[in-house]
Amino acid sequence: MFENLTDRLSHSLKKVTGQAKLTEDNIQDTLREVRMALLEADVALSVVKEFIGRVRDRAVGVEVSRTLNPGQQFVKIVQDELIVVMGDACEELNLAAKPPVVIMMAGLQGAGKTTTVAKLARWLKQKKKSVLVTSADVYRPAAIKQLETLASEVEVDFFPSDTSQKPIAIANGAIEQAKTLFKDVVIIDTAGRLHIDDEMMGEIKGLHSAVNPTETLFVVDAMTGQDAANTAKAFNEALPLTGVILTKADGDARGGAALSVRSITGKPIKFMGVGEKTDALEPFHPDRIASRILGMGDVLSLIEEAELKLDKQKAEKLAKKLKKGKSFDLEDFRDQLQQMKNMGGFAGLMDKMPGMGQMAQAAQSSVSDKMFVHMEAIINSMTPGERRNPDLIKGSRKKRIAKGCGMEIQDVNRLLKQQKQMSKMMKKMTKKGGMANLMRGFGGMKGMMPGGGGMPPGGGLPPGGGLPPM
Repeated sequence: MFENLTDRLSHSLKKVTGQAKLTEDNIQDTLREVRMALLEADVALSVVKEFIGRVRDRAVGVEVSRTLNPGQQFVKIVQDELIVVMGDACEELNLAAKPPVVIMMAGLQGAGKTTTVAKLARWLKQKKKSVLVTSADVYRPAAIKQLETLASEVEVDFFPSDTSQKPIAIANGAIEQAKTLFKDVVIIDTAGRLHIDDEMMGEIKGLHSAVNPTETLFVVDAMTGQDAANTAKAFNEALPLTGVILTKADGDARGGAALSVRSITGKPIKFMGVGEKTDALEPFHPDRIASRILGMGDVLSLIEEAELKLDKQKAEKLAKKLKKGKSFDLEDFRDQLQQMKNMGGFAGLMDKMPGMGQMAQAAQSSVSDKMFVHMEAIINSMTPGERRNPDLIKGSRKKRIAKGCGMEIQDVNRLLKQQKQMSKMMKKMTKKGGMANLMRGFGGMKGMMPGGGGMPPGGGLPPGGGLPPM
């Protein structure tokens, strides 16, 4: 979401790096470019003016750090003010109320409300909370059915409803059933419209008054830019919102919504949807997002994601196997591909590594998710014996494998070459370990991916798909 903004800010901030002293004269051009970068990202004008004013006041003021040079100090000021704009700190859901805690979701039609209900239910389930969901959208039978299907997918209880019922009756029925089943949380999906109107606002106000939710979350499409903040403001005037969830942050949104919502509504962004799948929901940490915007990475989120999504048993099994001197075979390679897919792909990993944001963009241009699918298809076309012993794969076997997965023989050859190089790197890492050795290994990977550059799939992961030592 912040790709273009990151590029523009990185370019702008280079101009003050190396300055002996920060003055209003030598930061003026940089501030002008920062202002343009924010406006192009569709940040609200009032927010941009306030942000630039605070940065200017701090930069030419008395703030001096002995540990930073003036250029670094200016970047730190920009980072600090980005954090302030987005809300200082991550604000968690209030789950301390008497159960069942009621969470009501509001927003316009098409913002991704129903999917977000399922994502939030899954996230709460990972936090060891028992969840029941229901749909009070009596105008769209498809929305009710969709939520029922998603509830089954994330394995939480669904309270049935239909278009003949009243939203308040549905919500009260769901809460009563949650009490009977001793559920910790009830999430209520509400009806949306294509635009704000009096009928929708009246209905949602009545529903809110009837159920008195602990959390009232506004779901908004990040791709609508500063309009998202203005819509959130309108809802906040009608409802006592407790927070905002930004959806579709993985799309080509320019970041304006994330940087405008808090300032315009005064309400915190609590979560960010980063994909279509039900596990693609992240708590919104302003400090980490500010680091990402400035190209500094987000290691903490990467570690948290790894703890949730990586298969620790496979990691331990492979580590033990390699320590015994056994080779890294094609079944292990396939596991690496699957682990990487779970972590959001190669570019997703690099985007969160400090200083590697531009590498992530380069990776996306030369390495697509489809390529990883093709690699996995080639491996699946092999026999178990061939996967465990790649040296068996010669001419006739290569032809059979290529035909079985609909690929070319040169694709099979390329995969086998990558596996061998990966195996060598894994042996080195097993003997010595550490981030320094991993990064040196990256340097020798040129040419492993089609197009000559980039890293191998799984190249950023040590034995078993785990993260390298930090």
